[in-house]
Amino acid sequence: MSETVSAFASEGLPPIPSQPGPEWGALSRIPIAADDAPLVPVSLAPEPLKTFPVYAKQGLPGAVPDCYVREEIYRRLLGVARSLPQGFGLVVLDGWRPWRVQQYLFDTLQEAIRSRHPDADDTELLSRTREFVSVPSTDSRAPSPHLTGGAVDVTLCDADGLMLDMGTLFDEAVPASHSDYFEGQDDDLNDRQRLVRDRRRLLYYRMHEQGFTNLPNEWWHFDFGDQLWALYGGHERALYGPAELETIESRWRRQL
Repeated sequence: MSETVSAFASEGLPPIPSQPGPEWGALSRIPIAADDAPLVPVSLAPEPLKTFPVYAKQGLPGAVPDCYVREEIYRRLLGVARSLPQGFGLVVLDGWRPWRVQQYLFDTLQEAIRSRHPDADDTELLSRTREFVSVPSTDSRAPSPHLTGGAVDVTLCDADGLMLDMGTLFDEAVPASHSDYFEGQDDDLNDRQRLVRDRRRLLYYRMHEQGFTNLPNEWWHFDFGDQLWALYGGHERALYGPAELETIESRWRRQL
């Protein structure tokens, strides 16, 4: 562990900046250019970029058995993976997400919060749920981020392909999942927490170098080209609206 910590220290990476969660009303007002770039499967990528379509592996209704992203995101993810220190890899857990999966995640988390906080009103329930899962939407003016193919969930792995400890599990709906959770408390961190903090910094800054922005509530969630990217990157407009995975049926209908 000490060798890994020393390797991170040599990176000289600054703390992950603290940012508020998105103001969804403002987000929905960001115009979208509606680039029609295709969705491509991340499983095509060479090492050290890996894919593990976690929702399909877990058997979620409607989940697809690969991770799809826009072509530009695919190439930028390869850039991230190739920039990592020797012995590290990048694992894509989710990309384009069908509306049905988004609805399932939203309903499941909201029900879990309701059972834990039975006195919460609808406004509080919505706010708590939105902290970790966006409202399902196919609206061309305000689509769910993952429906655009511009949002991607990633983590780090070791040289053997095993996913590293990042402080919380993927999709864990707890404060420790906030990207900057371990920042600003150096004297109170144990060795494992310092290692986790440094891994998060490594992931954050290598993704940032390739143009991605991070959703502050989730260390694993990054965006390029969607409205979250426009919001946190200071862009006047988003590039990607809602996308659909091409099938034989959709292709024939378009051609005929």
